[in-house]
Amino acid sequence: MIVTAGIDVGSTYTKAVLLSDDRRLLGRSLIKTGFRLGAAAADAYREALSAAGMAQSEVRYVVSTGYGRYQVDFRDAQVTDLTAHARGASFFFPGTRTVLDVGGQTVKASRLDETGKVRSFRLNDKCAAGTGAFLEKTARYLGYGLEEIGPLVTTSKQAVAISGVCAVFAESEVINQLSNGSAPADIMHGAIVSLVDRSVQLLKRVRMQPEFTLVGGIMRFETMVGATATRLAAPVNVPPGELVQFTGAVGAAVLGHRRMAKLGRDDSRLASGESSAASSQAASSQATAASGR
Repeated sequence: MIVTAGIDVGSTYTKAVLLSDDRRLLGRSLIKTGFRLGAAAADAYREALSAAGMAQSEVRYVVSTGYGRYQVDFRDAQVTDLTAHARGASFFFPGTRTVLDVGGQTVKASRLDETGKVRSFRLNDKCAAGTGAFLEKTARYLGYGLEEIGPLVTTSKQAVAISGVCAVFAESEVINQLSNGSAPADIMHGAIVSLVDRSVQLLKRVRMQPEFTLVGGIMRFETMVGATATRLAAPVNVPPGELVQFTGAVGAAVLGHRRMAKLGRDDSRLASGESSAASSQAASSQATAASGR
């Protein structure tokens, strides 16, 4: 068995996965990144190894990605997060042609070709109103934690309009809505709709086409997924459960197998990039498709 590791050092969280050449995710870990990026990567890697019951010597190749990818001093290679998320999305859903990645500090839209390579991409501007951090700040203003966003929004009766084009103005709108007696659930729902609208504008700029795959921690919330699918008027793919946060790390690990193949040390289908009914079925068994609700 050939095992590679993918480590995604994001601005908010660091994720690590171990991937075998027969497409099995053997272990994974997610920790807060903090200020010591290299230490976060090492800690996440160590936890993933522990979860898999493996020693570091059993991992043949390590690929880092994300905001802090250059701080991973034990890496064999590094790739951009756009490339990693493209490969990760294609691992879970081989038919992916457009990827939307909503992170804590950035939102990225990319269009892929049939091999999973990025052909066009766009990033959000520097304003935080279009990122996951805006939702976290909104929840904090309303007196809720990040993990409470999902349950809160399910009680919303009507999304209030949050139209500010920058974080300062958008946050002012949130405070004003709260002062005017709007329900917290409706305000949170409005913040999600605002984020979805900005995200879809990015998708249009890459000349989006189905299949759509949504990744990033914010996509754990069904309301976010449903609002995006509704806005696109199309079904969307979402890796199941926590795996939606690990897409970049998975993609990095997939690319590790590809690099091993170039070195003549991995001849698996995963490494060669071949697609087959069996591999597609394996990917489908680990992921689920969601449509508008």
